[in-house]
Amino acid sequence: MEIQKTADQAEAIGQTGAPGREDLEMIHRFTRREMAAEEVYVFSVKLCDNEVDRDGERFTTECLRGLRELFVGKTGIFDHSGKSEDQVMRIYDASVEIDAERANSLGEPYAALCAKAYLLRGGENDGLVREIDAGIKKEVSVSCAVKRVACSVCGKAFGQDGCAHKKGADYGGMVCHAVLEEPTDAYEFSFVAVPAQPGAGVLKRRKSRGGAAQAAYLEELERLAEDGRMYRAELLEKTIKAGTTALPEMKHELLCAMCHSLPTAQLRQLHDTLRARAAKSLPLCPQLQGALREAGARRQEAGNEGYRI
Repeated sequence: MEIQKTADQAEAIGQTGAPGREDLEMIHRFTRREMAAEEVYVFSVKLCDNEVDRDGERFTTECLRGLRELFVGKTGIFDHSGKSEDQVMRIYDASVEIDAERANSLGEPYAALCAKAYLLRGGENDGLVREIDAGIKKEVSVSCAVKRVACSVCGKAFGQDGCAHKKGADYGGMVCHAVLEEPTDAYEFSFVAVPAQPGAGVLKRRKSRGGAAQAAYLEELERLAEDGRMYRAELLEKTIKAGTTALPEMKHELLCAMCHSLPTAQLRQLHDTLRARAAKSLPLCPQLQGALREAGARRQEAGNEGYRI
């Protein structure tokens, strides 16, 4: 099965994008002559990771390891065009990076397939180099093939062998997604406009922090990330609850899938809309209070005739 995956963010190796001696040696495996360092521009790119993406699919860490070997030597183009004139980059090295201190949404150690790519300097490519350095060209997509796509809920071939689970649907607290396994080929990577994997793309160079400052910085990032996860989980629960009241005709599985697929900002807007609609269809006042109001209104209409002597 052929797969295309898109991702965010890309990053240059060093401030100038100039390759070192080891980089040049690896690049020369794919060139007809030895290139000078000033002739080529190199950058690092995160191709894909083991997080569930916007398509409701996920590469396993073992799948990423298999793709690592397959992507070395593959070309880089634009929008998966397949045109030879769009071939401007080539991957010369790749690695799978594991962050044991970071977990993906399933609680597994976060893993990403990262690559180094090169392109020639000069001509139209200088414009591309400036766009990469300026962060204009960031999002990337990979095109590859896998042998097996499994269901995360039942483990069967997704949509086959009796599997009737739907991506994004909640089954007893488990959100269904497709698991991509056993890679068989890698075709290319492309710069694209709309990514599917928010965590991948050209990597941005960060200023180094040392010692206690770095530890404090990482601790603050972890705290903010945990706060964000808790806020989104609470917002999801509130949105689904409001949607159940506001849209009683909508199936619960469809509502859950819709909510889980939205970015947090859009999810917050949906929550506000559904909550307002739910309040209209189900006014939040006690029945007794409503009855008392109606009785009081009737007494005002009748006046105090019943109390005259």
